[in-house]
Amino acid sequence: MLCITVYTADFELFSDVLEEVLKADLQEDEERELSGVTVINAGEVPEHYLQKMSVKPDVVVMRDNDRNLTILQHGDMFEIIVPDAKSVVTV
Repeated sequence: MLCITVYTADFELFSDVLEEVLKADLQEDEERELSGVTVINAGEVPEHYLQKMSVKPDVVVMRDNDRNLTILQHGDMFEIIVPDAKSVVTV
């Protein structure tokens, strides 16, 4: 599973840049600023990462079924979890 980290605590700003982030084609460990937001391709995370994070009380878990994404929000960041980078559907 691929993890893309978006550093902002602002949900509206995150929503505004989500499409741009998904189209950015970042390489592993690459950091880039998109629309004033720092975005990093954090690389692969283990399968159990979602389970571990979803039980934490300070983590919000969101699903985007149309794109097959899970989004974790905690602290000042969002993490976009992509099961398979090839399965991302941009609308």
